[in-house]
Formats: sequence, C-alpha cells, structure tokens
Amino acid sequence: MIIDGVRAMDRATELLLRYYTAFNRADWEGMLACLADDVRHDINQGGRENGRDAFREFLARMNRSYREQLREIVVMANADGSRAAAEYVVHGEYLASDEGLPPAHGQRYVLPGGAFFEIVDGQIARVTNYYNLENWLAQVRA
Repeated sequence: MIIDGVRAMDRATELLLRYYTAFNRADWEGMLACLADDVRHDINQGGRENGRDAFREFLARMNRSYREQLREIVVMANADGSRAAAEYVVHGEYLASDEGLPPAHGQRYVLPGGAFFEIVDGQIARVTNYYNLENWLAQVRA
C-alpha cells in the first residue's frame, strides 16, 4: 500500500507511526503533540485518565521506572480513519520500583502489547493500551 496522506486511513496510520516514533525516541512532547487536549487514556488493567496534562504525568511516571523500545510495530486503521490499532513487542528494562509492583533492579523483559485508538480531527482522542500483566510480572520476578 502506498501511503500518500490523502486518504483518511493513510493520515491515521501516519499519525500513529509519528506517535510511536516519538515514543521510541523518548520524545514526550512529540507524543503529546499527537494527542487531543481532552484525550482519554485507558491504562492497561487500570483506570481512565483524561486530558493531555494527565498523559504528560503518566509519561513522567513511566519514564522514571521503565526504559522501553517498541519493535515490530504494525498499525491498522479503518477506512474513514476514525479508529486504529497497533500491535508491537515491548523490549524494556525495569529501572525503579513502581507503586504496587515488584521491586526493580534492572530486570529486562520482552512483552507483546497493543493499543486501540480513536482519532478525531487528526489527533488521538482515545488510547487504550493492553499487555499481559501476568506475563510481565513473571519476567520481572524471575
């Protein structure tokens, strides 16, 4: 498929690839620029946070405890570009203990994950992340 930016599906795909490229560069402002001001963020096996400022705080918490790179990223979008999904493999290191989780001491992990998106006016309006927490726990406890 040629992505030419003309079709809504192409624009949604480009948006998510820009979002994940920023993630892999630890370019938090680049990620935030992809989000709507009132973005809804469904945290894996957790609650929902609302707004770009809450997402900025989430990124700061994650950056303190984890160093991650996403590989094998596959992005899919519907024809009108209003919904999209991504599948990837997280390659990470657990740097500092995160509240309610096992102690961190530099454990490495490799974990499949995914996310679902709602896109409105060229920005991410909702992101729902998923990974298998039990798989991650088994890896960091080993």
